[in-house]
Amino acid sequence: MTAPVILVLDTDPSPRLGRLTGRAVVRYADERTLAGMLPGADVLLVWDFTSDAVRAAWPGDGPRPRWVHTASAGVDRLLCPELAASPTVVTNARGVFELPIAEYVAGLVLAFAKDLPRTLELQRERRWRHRETRDLAGTRAVVVGAGPIGREIMRLLNALGVQVALVGRTARRTIHGVEDLDRLAAGADWVISAAPLTDKTRGMFDARFFGLLQPSAHFVNVGRGPLTVEQDLADALRSHWIAGAALDVFQEEPLGPSSPLWDVPGLLVSPHMSGDTAGWRDRLGEQFVAMYEGWAAGEPLPNVVDIRRGYVPSPDIPPQEPGIPS
Repeated sequence: MTAPVILVLDTDPSPRLGRLTGRAVVRYADERTLAGMLPGADVLLVWDFTSDAVRAAWPGDGPRPRWVHTASAGVDRLLCPELAASPTVVTNARGVFELPIAEYVAGLVLAFAKDLPRTLELQRERRWRHRETRDLAGTRAVVVGAGPIGREIMRLLNALGVQVALVGRTARRTIHGVEDLDRLAAGADWVISAAPLTDKTRGMFDARFFGLLQPSAHFVNVGRGPLTVEQDLADALRSHWIAGAALDVFQEEPLGPSSPLWDVPGLLVSPHMSGDTAGWRDRLGEQFVAMYEGWAAGEPLPNVVDIRRGYVPSPDIPPQEPGIPS
């Protein structure tokens, strides 16, 4: 029996797939060679998840892999109509990034509440300026995106005493629907975006939305860059519509040195690093190997993406988890 072929859309460093030696044939492609190599692959591992190469190469001629796995939470960089119409199963890296991203968000919220960015500025200026900061416990947050990342953010913020409302695509017993977002955001101290990028979420955080927020509110985006209309956010900060913001994801990455976003007052810029803690690439490789072993044994794949929605659907939150304030 011929061993299945795993095609890796590669980037440096490559995934560690040594455990599959003798059980699979591993080949490597880049953006230039991917289209020609797709017909010979049973499985496509999108290791370079920042690339649009899959979306460009998939519509070509010949057979296509039965399974595509992306080493990322988001799948918007690879979905196209031809892939959506095919029988190919798409999976993502759910389970790897949730806790690191939630910790990052908790760190940002704490930093804003305790005015740490200003403290660092004053230290650089050698200026002693006593200030009062705000209590974090008792503040209200809205987390947009009810997937595992949003849920983990909610859990950690709850532990810090923050009252959290979780907003998803549709209302469920413990999750608010998007129809509640404006009302909840208008009373929130923290608005955190952890939503997937779809046709419905693209540009959802715009001038209208920022105009709803309190002047003391802060906005954080760790979801996808195109969720936020960056110019509208910059205008909101310059006009003091909101108190501050943090972006870890952007419309165009990397953010160029000439981007005006670097100089927006009250904006903390980080280079898409919220989920990347030491050893994250090894964890992604280990996850794929485990998934491949189950797939080869005929087991159902986990983390299957609903192509129509553009993400992996999540079940309702179990009743033992903290309640959601209205």
